[in-house]
Amino acid sequence: MRARSGLHGLLRGLRRTEPVPGAPRPPEADSELLLRVLCHEFRTPVSTLTSLTRALADERRELTGADRRAITELARDQAVHLQSLLRGAAAGTGALALAPQPEPLVPLAGILREAAALVPADRRRARATRRAGSCPVPSGRTRQVLVNLVENALRHGPAEGQVGIHAELGRRGLSILVTDEGRVDDALLDAMRRPAPVAGMSGLGLWIVRQLLAADGGALRVHRLRPRGVALEVLLPVVRPVR
Repeated sequence: MRARSGLHGLLRGLRRTEPVPGAPRPPEADSELLLRVLCHEFRTPVSTLTSLTRALADERRELTGADRRAITELARDQAVHLQSLLRGAAAGTGALALAPQPEPLVPLAGILREAAALVPADRRRARATRRAGSCPVPSGRTRQVLVNLVENALRHGPAEGQVGIHAELGRRGLSILVTDEGRVDDALLDAMRRPAPVAGMSGLGLWIVRQLLAADGGALRVHRLRPRGVALEVLLPVVRPVR
């Protein structure tokens, strides 16, 4: 059965996150976590749209035609995502009862171009094998995952550091690495292991990414890079389009 997409998929994940094994979550706990998820998910497209419009307005930054197309496509998709979040917020608790929405499959290459457009060209390192680029992935969730991870790399890595996006197809399935020149610290490791987000916004983005990936049978891994740097690896099973 195809998983529900976007906010509804996250909300379904919230109900599985119990503070004590076997103990039901009180309704107010779901509402508080829903509010934090909404606040975080509003932040990502707003900051993304801000970065994209700044890039377009910056006369010192030379943009290729491919960059401009990727920026336009990502801006459109983030605007649609914002509209979806607004509808979910307006529905309130009724958002928990939304009908399943099929997630269309698209080639990974287009989503990689959009996510890479967030990074200035002189700081960007992007590479994907042809097989990986042609691999079909759930469009909305995969875009949301990669945009969140690239935004995290830009926010937490060194101000002028390199940000990489690399994808390949291997024995484990589809592997997408988002790298920066920061470091693997205790806060990152805690966020990667935590079954439920703590109060506040710390680690919430990675928890959301893990929930989105779990909806498609995927996972998130962290790696230390040598001589320095951190890589967050998205692992997704290969999806065969239904004919």
